[in-house]
Amino acid sequence: MPLRSEITDPREYNAALAVEFRANGGRVTGDFEGRPILLLVSTGARTGRPRVTPLLYTMDRDRFVVAAANGGSVSHPAWYGNITTNPVVTIELGRESFPALARVARGQERERLFAERRMVMPRIQEYQDAAGRCIPFVLFRRASAHADEGSPGIV
Repeated sequence: MPLRSEITDPREYNAALAVEFRANGGRVTGDFEGRPILLLVSTGARTGRPRVTPLLYTMDRDRFVVAAANGGSVSHPAWYGNITTNPVVTIELGRESFPALARVARGQERERLFAERRMVMPRIQEYQDAAGRCIPFVLFRRASAHADEGSPGIV
């Protein structure tokens, strides 16, 4: 996989990363080698078409946690708009693929996740400072496990 600095178009880079991820059962080389990556397949908010986005994640019990940091940009990433419009997604993890539901962490839960993420990824604070916005944290739970909570998705 080429390094991020070698491919300037983010969509092109994400597409190449997704191809490598799928070809190698979730393993990638380059900038993200050895890091926990999932592929988020969301529905485009405007187009209604599937959108594939490679994302770094951490775990919070049985939930996948992703920061909508967008590299410290002032705007949310496109995938965040997609999941707030339609919280039903597909997660690809290694060779496994499963339906999941997205929920944005709020209040104390969001603050706890931010503090925990800062411990494993100190740059998240730089992203927060540069963005000038509150970076959302999104929790993804397998749809079958989520149904037990009786929640439809994003709260």
